[in-house]
Amino acid sequence: MNVVNPAPREVAPAEGTDTPLLAVQGLRIGYRTAGGTHIAVDGLDLTAAAGRITAVVGESGSGKSSTAHALIGLLPAGGSVLGGSVRLQGEELTGLGERAWREVRGRRVGLIPQDPGVCLDPVKPVGSQVAEVLRVHGLATRRDAAAMAVDLLAEAGLADPAQRARQYPHELSGGMRQRVLIAIATAARPRLLVADEPTSALDVTVQRQILDHLQGMVTTTGTAMLLVTHDLAVVADRAQQVVVMSQARVVEAGPAEQVLNDPQHPYTRRLLADAPTIAARAPRRHGTDGTGPANAPRDATDPAGRAGTVNTAGVAAPAGRAGTSVPLLRVTGLTRAFPVRGAALSRRRSRTAVDGVGFELDRGETLGLVGESGSGKSTTARMILGLERADSGTVLLDGADVTTVRGAARRALHRRIQVVYQNPYASLNPRFTVEELLTEPLRNHHIGAREEWGGTVRRLLDDVALPAGTERRKAAELSGGQRQRVAIARALALGPELLVCDEPVSALDVTVQARILELLIGLQERHGLSYLFISHDLAVVAQVSDRIAVMRDGRIVESGPADELLRSPNHPYTEELLAAVPGDRRINSATEETPWS
Repeated sequence: MNVVNPAPREVAPAEGTDTPLLAVQGLRIGYRTAGGTHIAVDGLDLTAAAGRITAVVGESGSGKSSTAHALIGLLPAGGSVLGGSVRLQGEELTGLGERAWREVRGRRVGLIPQDPGVCLDPVKPVGSQVAEVLRVHGLATRRDAAAMAVDLLAEAGLADPAQRARQYPHELSGGMRQRVLIAIATAARPRLLVADEPTSALDVTVQRQILDHLQGMVTTTGTAMLLVTHDLAVVADRAQQVVVMSQARVVEAGPAEQVLNDPQHPYTRRLLADAPTIAARAPRRHGTDGTGPANAPRDATDPAGRAGTVNTAGVAAPAGRAGTSVPLLRVTGLTRAFPVRGAALSRRRSRTAVDGVGFELDRGETLGLVGESGSGKSTTARMILGLERADSGTVLLDGADVTTVRGAARRALHRRIQVVYQNPYASLNPRFTVEELLTEPLRNHHIGAREEWGGTVRRLLDDVALPAGTERRKAAELSGGQRQRVAIARALALGPELLVCDEPVSALDVTVQARILELLIGLQERHGLSYLFISHDLAVVAQVSDRIAVMRDGRIVESGPADELLRSPNHPYTEELLAAVPGDRRINSATEETPWS
């Protein structure tokens, strides 16, 4: 790909070795609240060298994002720098007025924000948004900026950049939108790039592509990058220096090799232990008799390209289990297509989202359904839940077809299948108390007497390890992990046999994520629940699954016992997903006390 750099610069060779490009000393950041000033960052020290990646790691609330926004002069309303020094190439940035910040922001310091869905103007073509940076900083005329924007989009890795430049954000995938944000952040060739969770919302393969691009840019242009993340696996793959933050303070800092191989602070050790990895997969139950799903033979791939041993009903089922018992869930030939928006009525086109999907799920078993966004995972889940009409195929729950029942029978069936959604911030009404959230399904299904509901709520909260008194709090007052526990308790209120977990931990920090996964495993063991666990992250799926089915382009391309599939994948796409899991080798070398490799 031939790309014309819109604003070439010379890289000072002295930077990146002895003299840090960015030097932060004693930084304090606070937010005005009704109860006084909340200290978000308390005495932060860090440096960032040219041509290197420095990672700032910590959970939500640790102060890492406040640090990122302070470095570019974009603290939210009520936030301010209370003390300390931020020097960029020797120049002090604290105390700059807004006019001076406009000269620094974009030109000398670029920001790649976390969520491309809310950071791009929905009513402007993306090319115009990239070109605007060049015009604002006087780097190009309007005509030249438009052409240079196309080059920048190409440089950021977008195929057919001229066409993409004319499109609006909603017409692009999440990965494409993130590449647009990278083009915007790097348009003026800043010396420092602040990347605030730049890939947390992306699939693992797209994440790898984005990080590969950023790492290559840092190496070739001499840019200093500050990578803000909660994911130590990403840090292990990409960073040379690490700063670990907890509760507004730096608890550990140093070279990545040192911090990951020999962590000194208990918080760092906990982050390393909680990071999901393929190699650290916990052994799963194999059933009460020692012969269960995880011991079943590996599913083969049929000549049509679908994985699994295909029986007479066309269902990919674990070999050796046919006829032993009726599975709790049996999906056969499930298909769903959607019309293409804007297609001519005379030549209506459609896109097949799910194409002949079939699998079985036993009682007390977890089937991990993994694949990228757009692979058909969530559409499959919605058809199983009865929330989406299937064009063809069947979904049998204990022999009853979910796709055909109506009225009272369908309502009764829904008591047996419940769902835990991805985003705990969006799946619960923030104005309801926890008690109202947990009693609503009891009221809707006429379960128990009103005077009994209080006891039911307390039992549900105890089941998900939430303390007494939580029922009086509103959802908006809870952390993300607490909200997801409430969502799980709400799903359990009706006594279901099957939980569909649709990306239930992807919006959570790694430590909170680990606790939720432990909770789900414990609930399964106590109540005999079955899980359909949907995720784009094989490292997460590995922690909870007895069997795994891999989806791509609406089809299951491979399935089998989790241990065998993870150890020896048959399909190239599964191999690609496994190769894209960040940090697996380096984090495991640290936790196993083996030499850095």
